[in-house]
This record gives sequence, C-alpha cells and structure tokens, in this order.
Amino acid sequence: MIEVILREDVTSLGKAGELVRVKPGYARNYLLPHGLAFEATEGNKKRIAGETRARTARNQAERTEAERFASELGGVALTLTGKAGEEGKLFGSITAQDIAEALAAEGHKVDRRRIELEHPIKTLGHHTVGVRLHPEVRAEVHVSVTAE
Repeated sequence: MIEVILREDVTSLGKAGELVRVKPGYARNYLLPHGLAFEATEGNKKRIAGETRARTARNQAERTEAERFASELGGVALTLTGKAGEEGKLFGSITAQDIAEALAAEGHKVDRRRIELEHPIKTLGHHTVGVRLHPEVRAEVHVSVTAE
C-alpha cells in the first residue's frame, strides 16, 4: 500500500486534500495519470495545502454570490400561459427550459439544468420551483400557470 494525496473528490475513496492509502497499481494506473492524486511527499503536501486554501476561498466567494442571487430570485413570480382543457390540465407542459427563458426575460439568467423540476408542470395554478445555485444554496421561484 502506498500513500497518495487526493486532488479531487474520488467516489468511495475520499475528498480532495485527504491522505489515503491505496494499492500501488490503482495509484500508478488510474489516480496519478488522471491527475486525481499526487504521491504523498512533503513538497506535494504543501502543494495540496495551497490548492485547498485556494479552493476554499473560491468556494466561499461562489457561495456568497449564490446567496445574493438567491435573495433576488426569492421575490420573482413568473406567469406562464398554455393551452388548457376543461379540467385545468395543459395540452402541453411547462418545462425547465420554459422557466429558464421566462427568468431570462425578466433579467435573471439561470441555466435550465439548475432548475429542479421533477416532472414538467401539466396543470394550471401556482407552483413552487426550486433553483439550485450552489451545492449549499437553493432558491425558490413561484410559477403561476394560466390558460391562454
């Protein structure tokens, strides 16, 4: 077994910056060539410590920006229209792409993949849709669907 320092999170092995013991073949054939780890030398320990500090600072800055943007999105209420039948069901559906376009029209650019919509909206009425801005920050947007 040899010791390596992880540069990135590796599933079922550890998080970035951790010192782990792995088999030599796994380190030599996978972790080291893919840049996922360094050998555990004193120089590399200092290097990883510097990368960890930079990653922490960058993560904190991104979180602060996401919290600011979440406070902006908290007050946003969208109204979308669609053709609906007698029972209040839409003939089509409102998707994450539709919500992203409506947010962009109001000046809030959000990637559609960040919109947490388990299933497309297929009924009229008020819906609350989550937007994942950061792994630790989530905002909610109120969507009102009306008939054309």
